[in-house]
Amino acid sequence: MAKVLVFTELHGNHAKGVTLEILGKLAGHTIEVAAIGAVPAEATAELAKFGASKIHSLKGGNLDKYSPEGYSNALEAFIKTGGFDYVFAGATSIGKDLLPRLATKFDAGLASDVTNFTFSGDTFNGTRPLFSGKCFAKVEITGPKPHFVTIRPNALGMNTAPTAGAGATAEANVDAGAIRAMIKEIVKGTSEKLDLTEANIIVSGGRAMKDAANFKVLEELAEVVGATVGASRAAVDSGFAPHAMQVGQTGKTVSPSLYIACGISGAIQHLAGMRSSKVIVAINTDPDAPIFTRADYGIVGDLFTVVPLLTQEFKALLGK
Repeated sequence: MAKVLVFTELHGNHAKGVTLEILGKLAGHTIEVAAIGAVPAEATAELAKFGASKIHSLKGGNLDKYSPEGYSNALEAFIKTGGFDYVFAGATSIGKDLLPRLATKFDAGLASDVTNFTFSGDTFNGTRPLFSGKCFAKVEITGPKPHFVTIRPNALGMNTAPTAGAGATAEANVDAGAIRAMIKEIVKGTSEKLDLTEANIIVSGGRAMKDAANFKVLEELAEVVGATVGASRAAVDSGFAPHAMQVGQTGKTVSPSLYIACGISGAIQHLAGMRSSKVIVAINTDPDAPIFTRADYGIVGDLFTVVPLLTQEFKALLGK
């Protein structure tokens, strides 16, 4: 049995989904969770339900805004007092920035962007994709502990019958130390939707969208099903969508439960970014489009006809 610390980020009053995925996979181990700042009651209840025995709120000066130096300094001091064997986090923008710094501070091993793992006693065995998912590596971590692991969001899936933990809460004062690069301001996007890398449902548009204004059709569908809107590189290069929405080899790699590709031909560079989606639905006027070779469900038709019909049907099905 290993002693594991899971670093969680918060989205509103809730823990991010990848944290709950990780906790659900760690049943049988001693699991503690740490977050920078106060943890809302809703998040505390979620974390306890999925197995957290103790939930730490880390507080101190210069931690109100994320900075890689401040957060890593604060977590380093806390981790040293806990005797942890492993430290897990989601492979989010912050997780991918933060955990390599921490691993360096401890001169310890890091397994990044892991999509599945098991434990043999307290020995970690992980799986991580290489070459845009064309092959997979089995990884172990050796050397001094704690070992560090980042998990790709939506890769593990939620444990439908998690083992609840005590969920005891505690506060710890931590020191952000000397921060050489200060974050003066963080400008949030206008959308409250999850980032593409963390979204469970994604609706993406390609060159066939024809214009940025036409993405409203996809946004209406996304609003009904609780999805995040993405785009292909062709759509981004054409100026229809910002780069932050790009899915693919030169954009973001996603692993949603449902990926709806609208007017996307399915070039290999796009497939590299979404091939691990659980279910893929393709809508395209070209019956020979490569996307159909990867799709679980395909609709040959005009997206401007098909997508509004899907929106209507989902509204009726979901009672919206």
